[in-house]
Amino acid sequence: MQKIILINLVIAIVFFLCYSYQFLYVIASFFKNESRQEQAKPHRFAVLIAARNEESVIKHLIDSLNKQTYDQNQLTVFVVADNCTDATAKCAKEMGAVVYERFNQTKVGKGYAMDYLLEKIECDYEPFDGYFVFDADNVLDRNYISEMNKTFSNGYDIITSYRNSKNYGDNWITAGYALWFLWESEFLNRGRMLLGNSCAVSGTGFLFSRRIIEKYGGWKFFLLTEDIQFTIDNVLTGEKIGYCQKAMLYDEQPVTFEQSFKQRLRWAKGFFQVFHRYGLDLFKGTFERRNMSCYDMLMVIMPAIILTIFTLIFNGSVLLFGEYSDHQKDLILTMLGQMIMNIYFMLVMIAVITTWTQWKNIHTTSLKKILYIFTFPFFMFTYIPITIVAFFKKVEWQPIEHSRAKTLAEIKEG
Repeated sequence: MQKIILINLVIAIVFFLCYSYQFLYVIASFFKNESRQEQAKPHRFAVLIAARNEESVIKHLIDSLNKQTYDQNQLTVFVVADNCTDATAKCAKEMGAVVYERFNQTKVGKGYAMDYLLEKIECDYEPFDGYFVFDADNVLDRNYISEMNKTFSNGYDIITSYRNSKNYGDNWITAGYALWFLWESEFLNRGRMLLGNSCAVSGTGFLFSRRIIEKYGGWKFFLLTEDIQFTIDNVLTGEKIGYCQKAMLYDEQPVTFEQSFKQRLRWAKGFFQVFHRYGLDLFKGTFERRNMSCYDMLMVIMPAIILTIFTLIFNGSVLLFGEYSDHQKDLILTMLGQMIMNIYFMLVMIAVITTWTQWKNIHTTSLKKILYIFTFPFFMFTYIPITIVAFFKKVEWQPIEHSRAKTLAEIKEG
């Protein structure tokens, strides 16, 4: 029995040691100010949108791009209508975008579509200074490009932005996504930038320079989570990814658990892929180069959920197959219950801090803002079965349906 208690204690200590550094990010976000930005310089930007059957939402993204305060003469919107069977290409053209259509059932996924689009742009246009990446369901604040350009002018070759939600108040699933993205934006990426570490690109709403395109010869990231692959590859090659707090985009989250499960299954499998490809290099970067960003990214792609699953499996196996008295089994159940409650309250605290500090940026009723604080841990707990399934199941890229067609004004109305 003492061995079981000791093993659980060791797991708890390892978990704390692995992730205690993130407290520094939170503290920095509260108490440290951003360094002064240099005066923004004009840059010529391309906007890259990979879209598959997005006719219901893509107009609102392009409309928000057309209404940017940034000089429209310096901004060109490109769309790759990737294996579309609807009117995505037609809708994008009507809104003024340059559209390329791609039909390839072998190389399927956003990474392949992005590489195809960049190849077309390279052939047909003069090189741009920077390249924005958005998903078709996004909507941007009017100052988004201008704010990103300020950070770009400060010397960052890769920049990520503040990721908000179009449909926070739909249900506990959409709120779960949104809370995590807000936490990641304001208390992880912002903290990283304030302390001089590299930030992490999160799916959509980021910018990279011409130099990055030349470095890779296009977009060469084809794993299931091409965003985290892009992040880690650049961290390993010495790039420092910046964060722009004032550049806000709104992203649509899956509403049904079936959609959410499918999307996060791909994410979980993608994290395994990234860990398999880059884990050893990140480990070496951490200890041989003493690179804190390598350690940070190593923690991002693996240990937390693995430690949690291991603890549950270990204690569950002891209960099912161990020869212990009823009293000893009660002690094991109590320890397991305490661990789950500790995680629950830790996640509640994350939700409380995020909701409190980002209250004005969360567009739903006050009642829902408070209610979803307490459902957030349940959303995060569902990663446990998803990750277990991803470990054993072959996963392929599949599109997620988007249907929340909202203007910026409608989003802010809640």
